[in-house]
Amino acid sequence: MSMLSKESLKQILALRFAKDSCHKLNELPLPSVFKDIYKGALRIKEAIEKNEKVAIVGDYDVDGVISCVIVSEFFDDIGFDYKIKIPNRFKDGYGLNKEIVEELDDVSLIITVDNGISANEAAALCKQKGIDLIITDHHMPPAVLPEAFAIINPKQKDCSFPEVEICGAVVAWYMVATLKEVCKLRYDMGKFLELLAIAVIADMMELRDLNRILVRKGLENLNHTKRAAFKAIKEHFGKQNFEFDHLGFLIAPLINSAGRMNDASFSYEFLHTKDYAKAKHLLDQIICFNNERKNEEKQLFDESLKMLGNDEKALIVSGKDWHEGVLGIVASRLARHFNKPAFVFSECEDFVKGSARSVGKIDILKLIEQAKEWVLTYGGHKGAAGLSLKKEDLPAFKQRLNEICSQIEPSEFENNDEILGELDPNDVDFELLELLESFEPYGHKNPRPFFEFKNLKLINKKQMGQNHLKLILAKGNKKLEALLFNFDEDLELEKDFSFVASVSKNAFRGLVTPQLIISKIYES
Repeated sequence: MSMLSKESLKQILALRFAKDSCHKLNELPLPSVFKDIYKGALRIKEAIEKNEKVAIVGDYDVDGVISCVIVSEFFDDIGFDYKIKIPNRFKDGYGLNKEIVEELDDVSLIITVDNGISANEAAALCKQKGIDLIITDHHMPPAVLPEAFAIINPKQKDCSFPEVEICGAVVAWYMVATLKEVCKLRYDMGKFLELLAIAVIADMMELRDLNRILVRKGLENLNHTKRAAFKAIKEHFGKQNFEFDHLGFLIAPLINSAGRMNDASFSYEFLHTKDYAKAKHLLDQIICFNNERKNEEKQLFDESLKMLGNDEKALIVSGKDWHEGVLGIVASRLARHFNKPAFVFSECEDFVKGSARSVGKIDILKLIEQAKEWVLTYGGHKGAAGLSLKKEDLPAFKQRLNEICSQIEPSEFENNDEILGELDPNDVDFELLELLESFEPYGHKNPRPFFEFKNLKLINKKQMGQNHLKLILAKGNKKLEALLFNFDEDLELEKDFSFVASVSKNAFRGLVTPQLIISKIYES
């Protein structure tokens, strides 16, 4: 592999966005590209003018909670009253259902955010009760759509939204923008960008085109925010500024944890409140949920590892009454650990309910579809899905999934770590950090760049925690700091070794220096 110059690195990274049609906020697609968006907005405008009773029905994950905050805050700002219903994962299950429609008996309009595209039964009941239903969602539509007043979903066949996957909060944001337009209001839609950035990252959308712009601008806004929730997080965790990685590794897991372990209304209230003292109090509760989530996740991950060998092509594990709130995270960890698609189920009396996560280029929904004779319900997108089966059908489902996965080309399983070339240690400097930073955020469709480093001498090593190492490496007069997580190699001092690493920023006591994060060590 040839030595990579900074100029050629810049060209390689810029090529990733060569086909993007959107490079700045004023190039975002207009609301008119969404089917039904004006029909939906005009119906909401009528409800506002007639002071009808309206309910917003969301979802218990980050995307769903943020979607609820966007719509409800707009209603707050114009002085319009509404009901909010975020289903409880354990009591209500996912999305709009008949029981929720019965509960919202006194409303004349229901607006779903980040759910509803598969709510055919609930839609039929709405129609029977004379409740108009406006669905805003981004999940894959079923063959037969619910009978709703309006459906705003970019994945509908006759919707002309560009070929970029967007999350539910972005769809809800577009609907509010259209509502602002039809109501002829002066209203700052930019105040929601900080929330959108978190939703896009948390829902693992592709970080190119409009998603990239929303996240970059959203992070900028987040660092000047007046929102009580983010001020509370900054203070509690001692952050001067939020970086891109804080969106996915600090903020999103906190917001997600309430819905996973208890009720997402805690996270909704946390993001929605303007009262700083209330935000601090809610953050304390949310941190408790998150710690509980980490413990539960570790326990199920360790139990899952004991059940798995090396022969499975698809990882399928289950346990009696496993905590439903962490199934998805455990599936993600297993998929990453083994580099295979993972399914994690909780067993009840006669049924199993689970979460699935994909790897590489494998579409998890298409996998499930090929074994759907055993599946009762399923939904999601390419990388993540939820599903339920009869308990007795789990062995047959497992066998079928392994058959399908054994026929998939090995290249389809490969993770997206892109080794861009060999890097000269002398080029690892502040200038390189700025260059890499200019192409952030890294993630789906814009993977973090990895580089080869050859024959660096290990001159110091220090253990951090149970199995992490901090290393000092040298090549000639150049010294570099590196981190090695979850190591199982015994590295000898004063020996040369070669490895693959990404380059990240270490900001210690205000001093910014580059550090390498080693992902793979070569045999010497």
